Amino acid sequence: MSRVTVLGLCGLMTAVLLAVTSACSRQPGGQRATSRPACLLPADAELRPGDVVFRRGEGLMSHVVMAADHQGNYSHTGIVADSCGSLLIVHAVPGEPDFEGDPDRVKADRPEQFFASQRASIGEVCRAADADIARQAAAVAWQVYQRGTPFDHDYDDLDTTRMYCTELVAFAFRQAGLDLVEGRGHHINLPFMQTDCVMPSDIYQSRFLRSIIKF
Repeated sequence: MSRVTVLGLCGLMTAVLLAVTSACSRQPGGQRATSRPACLLPADAELRPGDVVFRRGEGLMSHVVMAADHQGNYSHTGIVADSCGSLLIVHAVPGEPDFEGDPDRVKADRPEQFFASQRASIGEVCRAADADIARQAAAVAWQVYQRGTPFDHDYDDLDTTRMYCTELVAFAFRQAGLDLVEGRGHHINLPFMQTDCVMPSDIYQSRFLRSIIKF
């Protein structure tokens, strides 16, 4: 089976799982369960441009990432950027369209969207010690978003015309002069994917980041 066919099948499985999850989250009579807050990020959390954010999702692809990244607690990451005074989280993500026909791409979401309970079960915010480098990295990430960068389904770190989540964060900081990864990486050997790539734990383990808040 070709990689394209497998990825298409994986996308279909993701859609089915999301539909099942949505149905299971509704109580009898069509009411949605409200056992968790709509947004996991605490209201008093103070984000800054360049903060690196992590979350663990509950969808199929999140479980795939967690299965491959044995050292990690998170399945997805992004970077906080400033848009005319509003803080948004820039991240590369598949399977989260904003509208019908929306392609998988680098997005800029409000924190309450990124950490919505439908998308995250736990989360964390980490911060670089050098605020200037963090701001520069945020600016790079914003440029990547503005150019309409598609999601990199091949997970190819050498191709910066497309990005996957950890590639985006690592690239933004590297352009700002800071190597968060320092040679770490994972070889993924799954039935539908064999590749070398950077996992969330490779970013999280950076000695240049410190945890600000977990939730």
